[in-house]
Amino acid sequence: MSTENEGTEVPADPTAPSAPATPPVPAAPPAAPPAGHAPQQAPEPPQPQQPPQPAAAPAADAPTQVQPTVPPVPPTHVPAHAPAPEPAVAAAGGGAWPPAPPAVPAWGEPVPAQPAEQAAPRKRSGGLVAAVLVAALVAGGIGGGIGYWAAQREDDGRGSTTVSSGEAPASFKREAGTVAAVAAKALPSVVTIQAKSDDSQGDGGTGTGFVYDQEGHIVTNNHVVASAAEGGTLSATFSDGRTYDAEVVGRAEGYDVAVLKLKEAPKGLKPLPLGDSDKVAVGDSTIAIGAPFGLSNTVTTGIISAKNRPVASGDGGGSNSYMSALQTDASINPGNSGGPLLDASGAVIGINSAIQSTGGGFGQTQAGSIGLGFAIPVNQAKAVAEQLIKTGKPVYPVIGATVNMNDKGEGARIAEQGAGGTDSVTPNGPAAKAGLRAGDVITGFGDHPIDSGPSLISEIWTHKPGDSVKITYERDGKPATTTVVLGERTGDS
Repeated sequence: MSTENEGTEVPADPTAPSAPATPPVPAAPPAAPPAGHAPQQAPEPPQPQQPPQPAAAPAADAPTQVQPTVPPVPPTHVPAHAPAPEPAVAAAGGGAWPPAPPAVPAWGEPVPAQPAEQAAPRKRSGGLVAAVLVAALVAGGIGGGIGYWAAQREDDGRGSTTVSSGEAPASFKREAGTVAAVAAKALPSVVTIQAKSDDSQGDGGTGTGFVYDQEGHIVTNNHVVASAAEGGTLSATFSDGRTYDAEVVGRAEGYDVAVLKLKEAPKGLKPLPLGDSDKVAVGDSTIAIGAPFGLSNTVTTGIISAKNRPVASGDGGGSNSYMSALQTDASINPGNSGGPLLDASGAVIGINSAIQSTGGGFGQTQAGSIGLGFAIPVNQAKAVAEQLIKTGKPVYPVIGATVNMNDKGEGARIAEQGAGGTDSVTPNGPAAKAGLRAGDVITGFGDHPIDSGPSLISEIWTHKPGDSVKITYERDGKPATTTVVLGERTGDS
């Protein structure tokens, strides 16, 4: 904003004289003007670069008043026959306030000549600033009035263009295959398992399981129920809050699979459909359901990150399990163990069992997910579950040789000596019949490379007793191949 007119009074519009809110108090009563003359406005100070005007300036001690902005007085129409009003001499000189408006000539009469100061007003930027200010105030007033009018109309509900939110249409359905649709169908068949041992410390934990059949069998991880397997208590809670006592039918430490049975199984149980883990491809969508950190009925999503990932994990109690796992980035945490890993159709493709820890180890009780979760392939879990339901004991395929479980990177080396000083290659066992000896390094099992003892066991346990498998090995630095027919071992002892 320009400041060139600061301290300079802006003259009032000659056609609409302004009236101050209160009459000014002059230093001394001014002399009355000659009769017949309208009162004159105070002449303005001379402007720079212009000659003085002939009109006399006011007294030096007369105060300068800045006129407040007020609306202009509308002109009054005077009929032609009305007599011209008398000049308001008293108002100008004597004390009545506000002063009377200037005389308006009768229609058809000549307009009195304006004084020199008013007849040719000088152009001043102050007048332009005042006009812009008045225009801005008027525009602001109009805008405010329109806004207030619009708000009133909206409040009254008339002419409003606002669309009110309403309830979802009754016909709304989530299409099959969406995560929400899969979860809604699967959740009623997933249970949260509470396990508690019978010792004085009351050790136990929380895990997950899913309905395997209508008889009330529940499949889960062995490490979920291990603390309550010998005389403890087990319960299974469904997503609708119903809780049932359960008991262990059988468990396999090496596979990390267990089967429970609801003691009073309700009617109408809906088993989850089982998929084919052999047909799973890297990049397939996955949905994990479980109770991470005790938060039941939690659903997370991801993809299959890798297949045939050799994983050896422990439950902290001295028992180890081995799996050729499905790797997923779906968020899996303690409490997800034993829960189903579903594909996009809602079929079970794995049992969530372990996660990678930041310390580099595998296990079921790590601090939290870092996007590396591992699930037992459902084809393997199904075979183990059927065996446990049938006999209560697991059956493992074996090659009849003891391998080094610590070395990694060069294959699985057959130890020089077995446990307790026994032969590392069982006499007349599968490995012995295939021609394997102590010191041989197994580098391939079937179509999968082998880099350690755990990876060999993980691959062996994906097969069944009696399967014939091609083995690649090295002896004295020279590669060789042979075929082994897998034997079997019953139980975990």
